[in-house]
Amino acid sequence: MTPNIIDVTAATFDDAVLHGSQTVPIVVDFWAPWCAPCRTLAPVLEKLAAEYDGKFVLARVNSDENQALAARFGVRGIPNVKAFVDGRLVDEFSGALPEPAVRDFIERLLPNPGEELRRAAMRDYAVGNATSALSKLDRVAELDPANRLAAVDRAEVLIALGRLEAARTALDGVDVLTRQEDRVKGLVARLNIAAGVEGAPDAATLEARIAADGNDLDARLLLANLHAASQRYEPALSELLEVTTRDRRFRDDAGRKQMVALFSIVGEENELVARYRRLLASVLN
Repeated sequence: MTPNIIDVTAATFDDAVLHGSQTVPIVVDFWAPWCAPCRTLAPVLEKLAAEYDGKFVLARVNSDENQALAARFGVRGIPNVKAFVDGRLVDEFSGALPEPAVRDFIERLLPNPGEELRRAAMRDYAVGNATSALSKLDRVAELDPANRLAAVDRAEVLIALGRLEAARTALDGVDVLTRQEDRVKGLVARLNIAAGVEGAPDAATLEARIAADGNDLDARLLLANLHAASQRYEPALSELLEVTTRDRRFRDDAGRKQMVALFSIVGEENELVARYRRLLASVLN
């Protein structure tokens, strides 16, 4: 194996493929030793992986040894080739296609200049340079106006920069299907939280109010939103749980509703969400 061709198992799949495809497209070949078409396709895939020299990674999965993984991704016949980009399945084919068809499949996965610039922008954002990220994403909008990921990325960066109306406009412009994605729902929730704390007292003032009167639920709600707007999710959830515990009906069940909104921001796979879902359930029941 070379760095561009790896063997993957159920234990390593999420890290190697889902996480790895955030950086480079991952082409997953589900195969088995007894499969004659697999033996025909494998040299084609390996040749292209060598030729493209790191522009994509070929991940090989022995479906006999990883049957649960094959079932997870709906593999019904082999060879079955699935392509992942940004942690998502984006394309696939079955059977031993000829090299020109496989090459076309690979070419569709490779980022165009706009997509490469989008990824560079999000690398800037990941290290705290939101201004540089926004500049790059503005350029992506000119190069590749149909890039829906760039539109969502741009909304996230605008929220981070406090440009809330521009962020709302960006999210309003995405298509209906994209709006149903968990990430977009989370950004809408973040946007609403950020808008809700504009002009609010600072955290120290709100904490003093709560110390003087534990039933000052307006102060608790504002403090939770300040925490959430700064991505301090655990203290935010703690305050919202306290609001719900003290008065479920306060501001039309605002404590519970805002906890649910934060769950969508933090992500269902996060242990923090699982813990506060249990705590919320115990309060409600």
